[in-house]
Amino acid sequence: MLNEEEAIEKLSTMIDEDRLKHTLGVRDTAIDLAQKYGADIDKAKWAALLHDCAKRLSNNRLLQRADEFGIVIDDICQRVPTLLHAPVGAEIAKREFGIDDKDILNAIRFHTLGNKNMTKLDKVIFLADYIEPNRRCKAIDELRDRVKGKTLDEAVRLACENTIKYNLEQGRIIHPQSIETRNILI
Repeated sequence: MLNEEEAIEKLSTMIDEDRLKHTLGVRDTAIDLAQKYGADIDKAKWAALLHDCAKRLSNNRLLQRADEFGIVIDDICQRVPTLLHAPVGAEIAKREFGIDDKDILNAIRFHTLGNKNMTKLDKVIFLADYIEPNRRCKAIDELRDRVKGKTLDEAVRLACENTIKYNLEQGRIIHPQSIETRNILI
């Protein structure tokens, strides 16, 4: 397994500068959230660092890699392949970065759509990706304020609801896993 500096160096060849800035923001936010909510800080750091390692892959390449890795591609992911960056990223983290910890890999795998059986670490990464300080838009700025003082489940539910609302407003497809994640937190 690479050390953190080596992983960041390798990652910088896989994603662009803005995505790297976002990733480092997610890492720092995940560490803070892990401390606040009692998740494993080292696992949070690694999951956050590698959560978007497949983000720069084209839609065709995401579909190819998902097929190559044996990832189930449902109808929605077939139509919106960018959703595959999370499960494909988990496999890349395993194969190219030497991550063999199931908790870290699952946190990467579930950071976009969530999952009905999310662990504390999964929720920390999901939320950190959403509220890291380099993401700037009114809805996310408001969410940052709304999650203060909330439980981890409440904060993740609010993030899910924001994403669902945004996708509805944009006329986009909503993956049922996002709705299931939100509903399980109620």
